[in-house]
Amino acid sequence: MKFKFWNLFILGFGFFGVSVLWPLYNSYVPIFLKNFDLSSFAVGSIMTIDNIFAIFMLPVIGALSDQTRTRFGRRMPYIMIGSPLAAIMFVLIPFLKDFNSLWLLMTVIIFMNFFMALFRSPVVALMPDITPSKYRSQANGIINFMGGLGALLAYFAGKPLYDANPVYPFIAGAALMLIGNIVLFVFVKEPKEYTISEGHVSVGSVFRKGSSDLIKNLKDVFLAKEKSLLFILLSILFWFIGFNAIETFFTTYVKYHVGIAESTGAFILGIFSLTFMIFSIPAGIIGSKMGRKKTIFSGIIIVFLMAVAIFYFGNTDMNIQSNKDFFIKIMYIIFPIGGIGWALINVNSLPMVVDMTTTEKSGGYTGLYYFFSMAANIFAPPLAGFFMDKKGYNALLVFSVVFFLLAFFTMMFVRKGEAKE
Repeated sequence: MKFKFWNLFILGFGFFGVSVLWPLYNSYVPIFLKNFDLSSFAVGSIMTIDNIFAIFMLPVIGALSDQTRTRFGRRMPYIMIGSPLAAIMFVLIPFLKDFNSLWLLMTVIIFMNFFMALFRSPVVALMPDITPSKYRSQANGIINFMGGLGALLAYFAGKPLYDANPVYPFIAGAALMLIGNIVLFVFVKEPKEYTISEGHVSVGSVFRKGSSDLIKNLKDVFLAKEKSLLFILLSILFWFIGFNAIETFFTTYVKYHVGIAESTGAFILGIFSLTFMIFSIPAGIIGSKMGRKKTIFSGIIIVFLMAVAIFYFGNTDMNIQSNKDFFIKIMYIIFPIGGIGWALINVNSLPMVVDMTTTEKSGGYTGLYYFFSMAANIFAPPLAGFFMDKKGYNALLVFSVVFFLLAFFTMMFVRKGEAKE
């Protein structure tokens, strides 16, 4: 199949739609749940359902999609089924919040997360399917850019829609996700070798082969003599734990340790996300020119220095207003640089993982990537919170620094994953 860069922007519409939905879900569903007088712990536990589904389903669905063969391709059936069902469940959430039935709302939330997990691995695996190895860093940069654009749209357009009617942002988010995936279906055609030209592939054979592939993928991680795959997956786990801790508790840190408004902290995090989005495409180009491993090392150093700088400037005398103002100004410099480092890491890590296998198994390896990254999102908040409870707010930055260092150390043992001709 002839490679065309414009296909990547079309593929990005799929990520754009999904990235609109998640910020809306994370922003407003906790509010709906609190209306049932749930504790913050209970609400937080419910909000991890997506990550729990992800770590269990994504490796399985990825391996299954590798073995699927239909006239639409091997990834599209999962997108065609999961996307509309997830959209329906998503739209039902604001309607059901007023029914005074927590179990009914929880049922819809669980099904919505299940259907989202059904097509997450396949839609991501489309990128290596249609992209030669040497272009995958640039491709992942384009996709991350489109995803970031969707998230920004959700944050900025979601507020006026929600203020007008809490149902509107959910309808708009579901519609954009469906439109994005329709564009994907119409314009992105999977390679012909993954469609059925003759004969029949049974559902049973897909499950048997997919299960066999999943076991082989896990053996590749833990039992293979060459440990590059294991070490890059550990690196992914470590840097996501380090980053997720800061992302989760930075507003808490600035409010209770530094003494500035949590809204200011959230705005600083927004600048980080904006920089990450803008630099996604350049990060892919840099990875293709300089090498993915070197580029990721550069990114780890940058986010490590960002965490050290937050610790340093956050421990000046904050009883003086001028010091607080100086801290805010410094954060406006540090966090955009950190966003650049985070783009260098994230844009190039998925291509490294999928280039450690053949295109036939890219879905399963994509699932492994998301297993380790999503596991970090489950472990990081309670672990970081535990150390903050025991040692104070500065423990947050020490915690992140340690995990960034661990990621740097494990990346040293990665020998594979560079672009292939």
